[in-house]
Amino acid sequence: MEAIQITCMIVDDEPMAVNLVESYVEKTPYLKLIKKCNSAIEAMQFLNSEQVDLLFLDIQMPDLTGIEFSKMLPKNTKVIFTTAFDQYALEGFKVEALDYLLKPFDYVEFLTASNKALEWFSLVRGNTAIQSKEIPQEKEFLFVKSEYKQLRIKLSDVLYFEGLKDYIKIWLKDNPKAILTLMSLKSLEEELPGTHFMRVHRSFIVALKYVEVVERSQIIINKQRITVSEQYKPRFLEYINNNSLNS
Repeated sequence: MEAIQITCMIVDDEPMAVNLVESYVEKTPYLKLIKKCNSAIEAMQFLNSEQVDLLFLDIQMPDLTGIEFSKMLPKNTKVIFTTAFDQYALEGFKVEALDYLLKPFDYVEFLTASNKALEWFSLVRGNTAIQSKEIPQEKEFLFVKSEYKQLRIKLSDVLYFEGLKDYIKIWLKDNPKAILTLMSLKSLEEELPGTHFMRVHRSFIVALKYVEVVERSQIIINKQRITVSEQYKPRFLEYINNNSLNS
């Protein structure tokens, strides 16, 4: 079955915001950008002759706000609002927006919202073979913020993730120094392919292919010992048993 594709439009009167969303769309496989507009009026004129599945729509714009414009859209055109003002969140959901992105937002937040659109269009089109939760399994990299920069991290190079309150240390092979980024381990876990990574402790997610030794309740990766806590032990033991010659 062919992979689903969602046509989308960016509507925002701030050029920098348009460029950022465009860059996010370009690295999301199931999104296809067909139009960028600087006003709701321009977007409305385009929609009079063209069908668009999804709008990344700013709220505060001259002449016609994003909220007002969303009420005029065709039934099957869905909206993800993008705005710098959180007071519009409730109003956004009243018009059945799929999600609400508060500026400035990063790619992880963008992808989470876009996955909701993927799930919605998959259900509408009867494409049950493709679900939004499968998208992280296809990822080869993540962009993370570190020291005012966006760093591209190849998932194949990650040994493990270590959680430190509101921060995460990303440990890579052939790199003695960890990359520090502001993110919760829980939100990261939702974006990682479950076939390659596993949470084994409230402070650790490990890359399964780099597990060298399992000794009692500990994993050894690159000489680092990581404890498998009781909460996560059943799932990890199931993985070991399923991949053991002695099973």
